Amino acid sequence: MQHPARLFDVIAHQMQRYPRPDMMAAKENGAWRKYSTAETAEITRRFSAGLLQLGLGNKPPVPEQQDKIAIISLNRPEWILTDLACQQIGAVLVPIYPTISEQELEYVLNDSEARILFIDNAEMYRKIKPFRDHFTTVREIYSFEKIEGVRHWSEISALARPEDEARVTAIRNSILPEQLVTIIYTSGTTGIPKGVMLSHANIMSNVTGCLPYLPVSEQSRALSFLPLNHIFERMVTYLYFTAGVPVYYAESMEAISDNLQEVKPGIFTTVPRLLEKVYEKIIAHGSLLSGFRRRIFFWALDLAKQYEINTRQNPGYKLQLAIANRLVFSKWREALGGNLQCIVTGAAACQIRLLRIFTAAGIAVLEGYGLTETSPVISVNRISVKDRMFGTVGPVVSGVEVKLADDGEILCKGANVTIGYYKRPDLTADAITDDWFHTGDIGMLVQNKFLKITDRKKELFKTSGGKFVAPQPIENKFKESPYIEQIMVVGADRKFTGALIVPNFQNLETWAREHSVPFPNHQDGLRNPAVRELYKHAVEKYNQYFNHIEQVKKFELMPHEWTVNGGEMTPTLKLKRRVILEKYRDAVERIYA
Repeated sequence: MQHPARLFDVIAHQMQRYPRPDMMAAKENGAWRKYSTAETAEITRRFSAGLLQLGLGNKPPVPEQQDKIAIISLNRPEWILTDLACQQIGAVLVPIYPTISEQELEYVLNDSEARILFIDNAEMYRKIKPFRDHFTTVREIYSFEKIEGVRHWSEISALARPEDEARVTAIRNSILPEQLVTIIYTSGTTGIPKGVMLSHANIMSNVTGCLPYLPVSEQSRALSFLPLNHIFERMVTYLYFTAGVPVYYAESMEAISDNLQEVKPGIFTTVPRLLEKVYEKIIAHGSLLSGFRRRIFFWALDLAKQYEINTRQNPGYKLQLAIANRLVFSKWREALGGNLQCIVTGAAACQIRLLRIFTAAGIAVLEGYGLTETSPVISVNRISVKDRMFGTVGPVVSGVEVKLADDGEILCKGANVTIGYYKRPDLTADAITDDWFHTGDIGMLVQNKFLKITDRKKELFKTSGGKFVAPQPIENKFKESPYIEQIMVVGADRKFTGALIVPNFQNLETWAREHSVPFPNHQDGLRNPAVRELYKHAVEKYNQYFNHIEQVKKFELMPHEWTVNGGEMTPTLKLKRRVILEKYRDAVERIYA
C-alpha cells in the first residue's frame, strides 16, 4: 500500500481508504466529542487559511526563514489540528513540555523565534503570564479553552476567506517531503536545550518502518496519553491515522482507568513509569483480598514471575498458567478495557520483571528504543513472539541501519535521522559523521538480531517516566550551597531524580557548634534530624531553579569525601559515576526504597 509522503497527507489517505466518524475524539462536558475525517480536513483547511491571514507560513523552505509556531498543551484534538494546519502552509511547530521551567521556556521561544504561542487552559496561562514580556518574538498567545483576556484559537479560522483556502491548496501542493516540519527541543548535556529539526520524510519514514510490526487496523482504537510533544506519541499518532485507527485522548492521568473501560483500546503507548503504576495498582488491589482469593492472586503472580518467552514451558506449568489466566489474569485484562492487543513502551528501560508478568498475563508489552533525533524508533520488539526478547529493545525496524562503533556506541543511519540541530551546525557535525548518527548509547546485538542497550555514553539520563535529566547543571547549582561539597544526581530508569550529597564538613561543623547541635563524628552527626533539616532546606532552595522532573526529591548524605585515591574521581576531578553508583549502591537503594 502506498503510504503518505507528508504528514498532512494522512487526511486525504484516510478519506480515500477508511473515512471515519471518529478520526479523533476527546471528552467535552462528560461526553466523547468525535471529529470525523471530513471534519478534521475542513477545520484544518480553515485554520491554515486563517494563519495565512495573520501573515504566517508560505515562506521559503529554509529552516531559518520558515515561521515557527509554539504549542504548550496537554493532549487533545486541537493539538493535532494545530500541527496539521501549520504543516499545510509550511510553518514549523515547536512543541514544549507543559512542565518546562521558566528559564527553558524563555530560551526555547526566543531561540526558535516563535511568532505565536498556543496554550490549552487558564492554568497554563497563569504560569506563563508573568514572563510574557521576556518572549521577544511572540506576537500573540491563543488558547484552546476560553480564558478571560486571551484570544481563542477559533478567532484564527474566522479570519479565513475562500481565496485563502485556495492559497492553502497551492502551498500544500508545493511542500516537499524533505521540508522541515517541526523543531523539538531536547535537554543538552550542558543543560542548554538543543533544537532537533525533523522533516516530513523523517517522521513518515518511521511511520512506514514501524507500521508492519504493530497490531493496528481500522477495527481497533488507540488511547493517547503519552505527551504529544514527545516525538514517539506524535509519530505513532500519524501511524494510527495512516492505518485508519481512531485516536481517543485520555482526559487525565487520574481518569485513565475510566477511559480504558470506555474506549476499550487495542493499543496504547506508554513509558515504564506508567506501567509500574499500573502494576502497583494491581498489587494494591490484590493485597486487599482475603482468604482463598488472596492466596490465588499471589499464587498467580508468583507463576507469572517465572514466565519465560520463546522457551518450551513444561505441561504442568502451562496448565497452572491456564488456571491462573481464567481466575486472575482475565480480570487484569478486563481492567485494561478487555480489548488490548499490545502496549508499546519506550523512552527508558522497562523492568524485565514487569515484562515477564504482563506477558504471562496475556498482555503483550513491546519495548522499543530510539531518540528524538531518529524520529524516534530505531528498534522495537514485535507482536510475533519469535521477534521478542526480554531485556532487549527488539530488532531494528525496516528502513533503519544500525552498527556498533569500536567503543560499542550505537550508530544509526536512515531516512529517519534528523536534518540537524537548529542554528547549531557545530552540534550537527559532532552528532552525524558520514550519515551515521551517534546515539550516545552503548549497546550490543544479541543473537545477531536483538539490540540491547548496556550503558549510556553520555551522562544525560532518563527517569522511568521517559524524561531526560542533565545532571551537571543541577550539580553545579547545588554546589553553590556552603554546606554542599560534592553531589551526584541519580535517577536513571528510576521514578524520580535523587542525589548523593557529600557535605562541606568544615562549614557543617561550624554550623552545628553555632546551633548547639551535637556532631561527635561524621557518621553520627549526619543522622541528626537538625542536620537532615538543614540539607532539606538547601535542596528546596536550589530545586526552584529546575523543572519538576529535574528537582531532587530525596537525597542521602555521604560520610566521606570522594577522592582520586578513593577511586570516585578522575585525575581531572570529574565524578566516576559508575564507580560511585556501584560503591554506594545501598545509599541509592535507600533513596528509592
